[in-house]
Amino acid sequence: MSMRYRTEAINSDGGEGTAAVPDGLTVTVSSPLNPDRDPAGTNPEQLLALAWATCLNATAQAVVARRVQTAVRVEVELHDAAAGTGYEFHVDAFLSVQDADAAETERVLAAARARCPVSKLIGGAATVTVHAEQFVGEPASTR
Repeated sequence: MSMRYRTEAINSDGGEGTAAVPDGLTVTVSSPLNPDRDPAGTNPEQLLALAWATCLNATAQAVVARRVQTAVRVEVELHDAAAGTGYEFHVDAFLSVQDADAAETERVLAAARARCPVSKLIGGAATVTVHAEQFVGEPASTR
């Protein structure tokens, strides 16, 4: 197996401060549990949602050979851990395919999930699920 791409991220501040990718991307991080958090900051929940939504939709686009539009939305919730201490993520991904019936959407979802690297990484977790849904186009916030 040959490496196709490599990156790294560095965080020295924990849940409040900044995190960076050495090629120039720096983000403000702010814990959603901190009542005094920076509202412009991001957090692991948002970054996980962005990573999976982007990866799964790019993979879905490859599956449909870019013949139709696809959309993915990912919801990430932070819960108290079911066992032990700390927290756990509950993650739901929703994929839709333009002009596709439920069976075709499920087929694209299964194929994209099997190929998407983020899906492979988190797909075995008990708190991660995927869903096919009817296509509604771009969310209003991205137009």
